[in-house]
Amino acid sequence: MLKGRHLLDPRDLTIEETDNLLELAGDIFLQPEKYSKLCEGKILATLFYEPSTRTRLSFEAAMMRLGGKVIGFSEASSSSVSKGESIADTIRTISCYADIAVMRHPKEGAPKIASMYSSIPVVNAGDGSHQHPTQTLTDLMTIKSLKGSLSNLTVGFCGDLKFGRTVHSLIKSLSRYENNKIILISPEELRIPNYIRKEVLQKNNIEFIEVENIEEVIGSLDILYMTRVQKERFFNEEDYIRLKDSYILDREKMKKASENMIILHPLPRVNEISYEIDEDPRAAYFLQAKYGMYVRMALILKLLGVM
Repeated sequence: MLKGRHLLDPRDLTIEETDNLLELAGDIFLQPEKYSKLCEGKILATLFYEPSTRTRLSFEAAMMRLGGKVIGFSEASSSSVSKGESIADTIRTISCYADIAVMRHPKEGAPKIASMYSSIPVVNAGDGSHQHPTQTLTDLMTIKSLKGSLSNLTVGFCGDLKFGRTVHSLIKSLSRYENNKIILISPEELRIPNYIRKEVLQKNNIEFIEVENIEEVIGSLDILYMTRVQKERFFNEEDYIRLKDSYILDREKMKKASENMIILHPLPRVNEISYEIDEDPRAAYFLQAKYGMYVRMALILKLLGVM
């Protein structure tokens, strides 16, 4: 039972709860009209202290397609945060108006602080370079839909693995399923954080390797998870400029990939996936974005106790 709970980390859900949520999302995808009025009279608050396109709009679309309404802000400057209001006071106030809140924040742990003062469910929509659990649920739904399973997969993560919160969250989730192998592709400066390497991969005996050259491993992958180098996470612009085009996926590189490999990307992309790849049947990142709305519909229903 998820009613009234917070979702801050993908591991806040058990494997069974995750699978049930994905099953519900799949049914909503097939029969959206069946769920179109279940949240009438309910209000979702979106508290976005950082810019967002897919996450914020998919949450808003999700609530509206369930028959509910949406309030909130899309940038901190349009709220009392600009006057110095604390997260605790903001969420206490929002709890008076809404039934569920979604928060994105540049500081790691901010949604957790909000959850400590909230009387309504709080969903982490991304906190710094830490976690992004609803993107992970979206990724899992896409993988399960296209591969039929979340086990026995070789998954390559490419690009910014240091600051990529979607990467950190998905690795945590995939580590709970059987016989998955992780290949980490990045320049030295953007390697996976030590805590993911030690506390997730090594602790759970997950087979993994770290490489810098995508072409030497792309042929062995079932899934290639591309990420952008995130300018907003860098303190030094020179470092960003030097690293931003480290990996560009194009037709030439895709010639070495399996015909059954799928390409995922949490979006937005900058230069890391050439537009020519969009026509490749293995490109699944826009389907991935579409699934995000159905996953979030399922999550809203579960946290509100409607389903």
